[in-house]
This record gives sequence, structure tokens and C-alpha cells, in this order.
Amino acid sequence: MALYGLADCNNFFVSCERVFRPDLNGKPVVVLSNNDGCVIARSNESKALGVNMGDPFFKREQFFEQHQVTVFSSNYVLYGDMSRRVMGVLSRYTPQLDFFCLD
Repeated sequence: MALYGLADCNNFFVSCERVFRPDLNGKPVVVLSNNDGCVIARSNESKALGVNMGDPFFKREQFFEQHQVTVFSSNYVLYGDMSRRVMGVLSRYTPQLDFFCLD
């Protein structure tokens, strides 16, 4: 009998940023792509405000200010480190891991 488990790191880039800014829990947060071009990660609170994946930052900047959305530039070094840590914890409980990146 095979057993399967699923670990969903919801809104991963936002979650990584919130590790160092716990004051942002429950508040709208977005992470932007390289060169701050567009939205690549959204908190549930940002999603509820109608922020979409891929929204160009320059078109939503005023909206973000009006709705007090905290905006982060992407930090791929941080996200890679945090991902390795998550995978390290999960590897303690299973001999085989596969991962998929979905939005």
C-alpha cells in the first residue's frame, strides 16, 4: 500500500517575506517580478482585493497605496534558502520527495 502526502506552501514568496515581517500577517502583501515589473505572488488578502497574477506594478501602484498593500521586490536567494529548509524538514519524514510549482 502506497501512502502519499501533500505539503502546500501557499503563497510561498509572500510567506517567506512574512517570516521576517510577522506584522504583515493578515494584511495584503504582493511580491513583484525581476525589475519590479509585475505581481508574481499575492497574499490571500491581496487576492480578495482583486489583485491578479501578472498585474503590471505601474498600473496598480496607486491602488496598492490606497489599499495599504505592502509590496516587496523579489528575493530569489531568500526563497531558494527557505525552499531548501522546507524540503529538509519534509525529507525527515519520507524517503522520496517530488515537488511541483503551481499557482
